[in-house]
Amino acid sequence: MKLRQTIAALAVAFAAVYATATLAADANTDDGPRDETATVVARSARVVGDSARTRFIVDLSRPVTFAASALAAPDRVILDMPEVRFDLPPKSGDVGRGLIKAWRYGLIAPGKSRIVLDLSGPARIDKSFVLPSVDNQPARLVIDFVKTTGEAFLSDYPRPDAEATGKTAEKGDRKVVGDVSSSRPVIVLDPGHGGIDTGAVGVDGVYEKNVVLEFAELLKAKLDAEGTYEVLMTRDDDRFIPLGKRVEFARQQGASLFVSVHADSAPQSYVRGATVYTLSERASDAIAAALAKRENSSDILAGADLEDEPDDVADILIDLARRETKSFSVLFARTLVSEFESAVKLIKNPWRSAGFRVLKAYDVPSVLVELGYLSNKHDESLLLSGEWRERAASAMVTSIDRFFQPRLAQGQ
Repeated sequence: MKLRQTIAALAVAFAAVYATATLAADANTDDGPRDETATVVARSARVVGDSARTRFIVDLSRPVTFAASALAAPDRVILDMPEVRFDLPPKSGDVGRGLIKAWRYGLIAPGKSRIVLDLSGPARIDKSFVLPSVDNQPARLVIDFVKTTGEAFLSDYPRPDAEATGKTAEKGDRKVVGDVSSSRPVIVLDPGHGGIDTGAVGVDGVYEKNVVLEFAELLKAKLDAEGTYEVLMTRDDDRFIPLGKRVEFARQQGASLFVSVHADSAPQSYVRGATVYTLSERASDAIAAALAKRENSSDILAGADLEDEPDDVADILIDLARRETKSFSVLFARTLVSEFESAVKLIKNPWRSAGFRVLKAYDVPSVLVELGYLSNKHDESLLLSGEWRERAASAMVTSIDRFFQPRLAQGQ
């Protein structure tokens, strides 16, 4: 009997047991109570990309944890997860694309489901993540595959789960959970400006580049103390770094979050308070548009030799990545504003958006945080206050912990 027929038979056998949980899952709404024991439902799945880079996407009723493993001859990647009800169209998985030639799915044991991806050749997981439901978009499991060698293929993955297959897992296997592996999430902190680019100048002459570097160092120390993340900085001294290089650094490091730290100035001295910005080609307001224009001109003001940057490849894979990354960025921005509300003074409408170049990594969730306005004497004094910095940095640590909590829980 083919694997799919076996899976179908198992699904029928367990249908009565899980009918109540399934109905409960379908009855939940965003505003009503959520039964965390209810079955997760997969409503659609697709493969996009090409033979160089392929993305596998599953739309879910809510986020689900998963672990990836692999088998060779033929090359397959196995995704094990808690029970999922697959309400997918007929013939889903019969035909793949790029590095995935076909895929199949189903229940493999009580409370456990599996997706098996048949590969067209050796491929490794370059990046993976589970998106929460944001702005009427479903939760999503997203996995990016890139080519690898036959020799490296199995070393990139552990064997399948022993309990599900009856086989013994090899000693030293590395679980692949959530974002590629159980390694710590990478956070890149980006102190704005630096070197010849001083940024804003305060009422009493303090430079933005110095204020934000000291704050970023404090934030890094607090995050390092938790031991949960790998925290990197685009600069740790007084040097100028072009905006594009900051973005490139975050992508090269495989960052799971990019936070650019700034301290603004305004023509009106009474304007004060912190603001959190996300990327949008259409600015949320005139203030956001003006700020983005100033920040985007930093390279020119510093006399940098701007290289011609190639246009992004306008294919469906990058477009999907942009949308999914934007959802993550918005989620973190909302979380950060929520934590800031009880810790620091916020400007009116503290979550805003504009076309900041430094936030344009299409695959790294990114925000720009304006800690306050150096053109306001009170804000300037707070930004220089050790007590205020401690409070603001602690609020940011809490928001980062909240943002990564679902992913970190997968590794437990």
